[in-house]
Amino acid sequence: MKKLVALVLLVAVGGLTGWFVSTRSTPAPEVTFATLSGQPIVLSELRGKVVLVKFWATSCVSCVAQMPDNIANYNDYHDKGFDIIAVAMQYDPANYVINFVETRKLPFTVALDTQGKAAKAFGDVKLTPMAFLIDKNGNIIKRYLGVYDKNELRQSIEKALAG
Repeated sequence: MKKLVALVLLVAVGGLTGWFVSTRSTPAPEVTFATLSGQPIVLSELRGKVVLVKFWATSCVSCVAQMPDNIANYNDYHDKGFDIIAVAMQYDPANYVINFVETRKLPFTVALDTQGKAAKAFGDVKLTPMAFLIDKNGNIIKRYLGVYDKNELRQSIEKALAG
């Protein structure tokens, strides 16, 4: 109940824009994502990389608005050890997600969370966009809810890549 009250307060005060939720480092959950092609990706197998796990939906205006920045970040940092897993929410129809990925030519991994298991593993994610920045050791070092500051995110990616 305390989490719900805090979240309601966060939404009421912040309007889901610009909220940097936390910097407390915690281990990322052991999750296997199902990509659009059906290939499984085990999060722990990405150790050694900095990973942004982003929960999103095609119906989320803020999520769609952030995609060009996600593409730019992926293109700028991928060769340096950065990756993105964009996790489509359980309620997002697979054909909508596939169409979005194809028309926007998303260069990073997109996963379908058809049973909501990934969202549950990351703290029962209900609101989008929600993103988790994971360091090379598999620890969540930043959590973002809503439209985050793109310069702060880039600085955090660069710092994590240097660490």
